[in-house]
Amino acid sequence: MADINPRQSDTSKFPDPVYKETVLRPLFDGAKNHHVDGFRRIDRAHLVMLRETGILDAETAAKIAGALEDIDKTIEPAELVYTGEVEDFFFLIEKELKARIGVDVAGRLHTARSRNDIDHTLFKIGLKEKIDTLTVKARVLLKALIDAAERNQATLIVAYTHGQPAQPTTFGHYLSAAIEVLIRDIERFAEARRIVDLSPMGAAAITTSGFPIDRARVAELLGFAAPLRNSYSCIAAVDYTTATYGAIELMFLHLGRLIQDFQFWTSFEVGQIYVPNALVQISSIMPQKRNPVPIEHLRHLASQTFGRARTVLDVMHNTPFTDMNDSEGETQGMGYEAFASAGRVLDLLASLVGQISIDPERVDQNIRRSCITITELADSLVRIEDLSFRQAHEIAATVAKSVVALKGDLPNDGYQPFLKAFHELTGRQTGIDEEKFRQIVSPEHFVAVRSRFGGPAPEPMREAIATYRNRLAAFEAQARRSADHEAAKAAELTEKFTALTGAR
Repeated sequence: MADINPRQSDTSKFPDPVYKETVLRPLFDGAKNHHVDGFRRIDRAHLVMLRETGILDAETAAKIAGALEDIDKTIEPAELVYTGEVEDFFFLIEKELKARIGVDVAGRLHTARSRNDIDHTLFKIGLKEKIDTLTVKARVLLKALIDAAERNQATLIVAYTHGQPAQPTTFGHYLSAAIEVLIRDIERFAEARRIVDLSPMGAAAITTSGFPIDRARVAELLGFAAPLRNSYSCIAAVDYTTATYGAIELMFLHLGRLIQDFQFWTSFEVGQIYVPNALVQISSIMPQKRNPVPIEHLRHLASQTFGRARTVLDVMHNTPFTDMNDSEGETQGMGYEAFASAGRVLDLLASLVGQISIDPERVDQNIRRSCITITELADSLVRIEDLSFRQAHEIAATVAKSVVALKGDLPNDGYQPFLKAFHELTGRQTGIDEEKFRQIVSPEHFVAVRSRFGGPAPEPMREAIATYRNRLAAFEAQARRSADHEAAKAAELTEKFTALTGAR
């Protein structure tokens, strides 16, 4: 019996019903929910370019423009239900164009373009908007942190290393460290946006086109900074996706560490952060408990954001360097969930930072019982008594052990152990009297003498706050320039497209 050729015997019709429900319908719904405006802008910008370059004559361009306007007026994308009659949203628009102006005229809009360059342009338009929205929220958080740091320049806290009390500093100094990381994270977002802000349109499938298209003009009309140069890169180099989600991943990894500290510092045993009642939930059974639950929500939402961003990067791993579905509709849609949770974290954290305060009594208790100013005693012995640091460190360590054994505190209970340790090690009496000793081991003195660049003392802190405000102002100025550019090009596109319809 002769073998049957499967191609000759295949009577199936596209789309397979399971493929339709598992792939095509979700992709269609994603496009109608996220990319309708992008499709609209791309069609209009491409049409304007085709007319300006003479690839289309005025009459043809006018017919297409009129049909696109009619589609906008008569079709409500949110009400569309996928039927399988067309493959995707792109072909739905093409179908509607053909119904209005005929196959020949409608088909001319697709001259010198492909779904490949259209898709990546759509995704970039969507990402730019989302990056800009998220960056606004990041700047709000940055301002909240700067304001809080300025308010708390002199507010003492216990700084921890390895989970143990280490040295006194100020809350403003601590927040300044977080501010500097956030500034760098915002800079990474700005760099990601710069990568996104290059237009793939005109790359067509892979290699551009034999038609005399003007790629720079389409990029301009769509509000991009420029066209991405290499056409293969336009459809293969998804670094605009990895740059974006890499920036999100790092920002929320970093914010998660800050949030974890806040969680630790609100514990009953530490208690150096006070969370106001508006951000506290009471136990349903234990009325004495004040649960700062918003911080827990911040922690898991930051982790969810990190995980969602990482998932997008994982999907890109080991994919071929070519156009491929791995980087497209469903992956982009999945990534949008990272933006959604990211925005919630930034909003809530900015609000929290603006409302929390430091409990000075708890800080004072923790400083006194932990001997964390003892480092300055060693430093002062080097400066005042001309000891080596190792000698001074040994004396300071002996004093700290004695005070801890007494369950006392360093200013009140440390002087006598200090006199004894100093004499035993050096064979002489110290010139430091008890009043001077109390000053040396006070947390205020500890902070005040650390006036080097980047330290917690008032002078370097004032300089730091001014620098942070300048960086915030620069971010805001750049955002205004970008927004003005986008608005101007959107207005120009509307003007040029409207002019096409007047040729009918």
